[in-house]
Amino acid sequence: MSIKAKQVAGVTTLVVVIVAILSAYHLATLTRLSLEDAALRGEMLARAVFQRAREVKPPVGATLADALAEDGGVRSILQSAMGFNRNVTYAAIVDTNGVVIAHGFRTEEGRPMAEEDDLGAIVSAGVIDQVRAVYSDSTFEIRQQMLADDQLFGSIRIGVSMVLIQEELEVGLKTAATSILVALLISSIVAVLLAQWMLRPIHVIQSGLTRLGRGELDVSLDLPGEEFRDLGSSFEAVSAQLSAVREKPLPTASTDLESVMENLEDAVALFSPSGEVIFRNAAMKALLEEHDTNPVMRNLIDQTLAGRKGIGPVPVRAGAVGGSGDGAPEHLLITHAIEDSAGRFVGAMLMARNLGYLSHVQSTLNYSRKLAALGRLMAGVAHEVKNPLNAMTIHLELLKQKLEAQQAVHEGRMPKAVPAQGVDMYKHVNVIAQEIRRLDEVMMGFLKFARPDELRLQPVQLADLISDVATTVGPEAGKANVTIKLECPPTLPEINADPGMLRQAILNLALNACQAMPDGGTLRLACRATSRKLVEVDVADTGVGIPPENLSRIFDLYFTTKEKGSGIGLSMVYRIVQLHDGEVEVESTPGSGTRFRLIFPQA
Repeated sequence: MSIKAKQVAGVTTLVVVIVAILSAYHLATLTRLSLEDAALRGEMLARAVFQRAREVKPPVGATLADALAEDGGVRSILQSAMGFNRNVTYAAIVDTNGVVIAHGFRTEEGRPMAEEDDLGAIVSAGVIDQVRAVYSDSTFEIRQQMLADDQLFGSIRIGVSMVLIQEELEVGLKTAATSILVALLISSIVAVLLAQWMLRPIHVIQSGLTRLGRGELDVSLDLPGEEFRDLGSSFEAVSAQLSAVREKPLPTASTDLESVMENLEDAVALFSPSGEVIFRNAAMKALLEEHDTNPVMRNLIDQTLAGRKGIGPVPVRAGAVGGSGDGAPEHLLITHAIEDSAGRFVGAMLMARNLGYLSHVQSTLNYSRKLAALGRLMAGVAHEVKNPLNAMTIHLELLKQKLEAQQAVHEGRMPKAVPAQGVDMYKHVNVIAQEIRRLDEVMMGFLKFARPDELRLQPVQLADLISDVATTVGPEAGKANVTIKLECPPTLPEINADPGMLRQAILNLALNACQAMPDGGTLRLACRATSRKLVEVDVADTGVGIPPENLSRIFDLYFTTKEKGSGIGLSMVYRIVQLHDGEVEVESTPGSGTRFRLIFPQA
């Protein structure tokens, strides 16, 4: 993540967190106030019922409960309770046994009434308990005791519902969410503008470094603010020093540069316009001792000095003693014309690189890869040979035991064997014969893998070969509802390859990809050139993928996860690519697809 992205993300996150905290505080306050308001209205209603009930006097021969049930004032208050506050669901007077004496709904009178949770306890509870109570869809009560002749007569119960409080909170939540989104949008815009302003000095410095890299001299920076003024001064000082170094004449170059060049593995020499040697490192001294006897080196230097233009690379065999010859190491020669800052020609540079050492390293790497491949091959063959050998050993032992039993019967040391024993011996012989045939198939596959047909290398245009593979695999792809996508430009560099073997390797991968997409998908065949003189071929699918535990074994000979698979296809792909001095890379995600990348050197 870039500095600008980090700054924008940090500012945006900070603003959103602050707005979210303020919104949460607002919602908590709204919940508490709503509950306090509902409790206060319930208490006011309970006191109104209580005041009216105190004025009721039972007539002679009647009880207080009967008088309260028939009193018009009490009933009026109870029936108008729900209009007094929309949160109130009922108002009632109950006796000490919980039986309803008077109720806003007369049908409830005389019935027992279950006691609900006390709303006062919720009002004094914490924020989390309050929110949980609001969203519990329960009914809470405001209760007030009633006394008659200093005796507990019953209580007044006011039922309060949480539905309307829920609606108020949901409106508050929508408002909070809107506030967060608006804050996110505004903070993102402000953060981008702020990052652009704060990172402007870095862009100015980057522009100055780019100009220095292009060779411009005396680069100055227009940095804003006092904080960056010292940095701008330091940059200008470095620019001036580089300018002074570049303006020095070539024959008086610094000793530091000479020290660096002395330690280079490549042979380097500098020549004046007249052809005199100005500088040579240790690797070049041996070559220059005999350059007069080597017409190629002398000719390159003379042509560069005369034409003032670089030449090469040119391969040449040059030895420290005895001139050129087939036994001397091969070198790659390159010359460069050198000009000063004013464009004046000041000399030439000769570079020689020992290709023999590089070839030795490359040969060692190729040999190591082949040894590793051979080790994997032998492991697969050993596994496949071991199974039939074990089976044959077991059945030979069983056959031996039964033959010994037959001998014992013949000699009279055992009772006569059952007739089926001979049939069993034929079964063991058949198993041994099958395992011998299986061993023969394994060895034939091994010989086919270890001794492929002779390579017939020639320049191959991959665009034509990939198009041919797509045509061949087309019917198989059509059956599986697979779309083939070609991305191989005709201007791609050629590679040295055996067309038949390379076509077989790519065809194997394409057919495997189609089989990995039973429900359809996309098969992508792509080619491209890289900056390292290499050409890459991609065979990618959107199929079921390869499990991670199998990725390290897919190129092993005889390893397969198919019911009727031979386990040779991918091994042959690996072998063919190896014979072409190439590499194979595989990436796979179960459920998303697999990508094989074949890498070959350019022709």
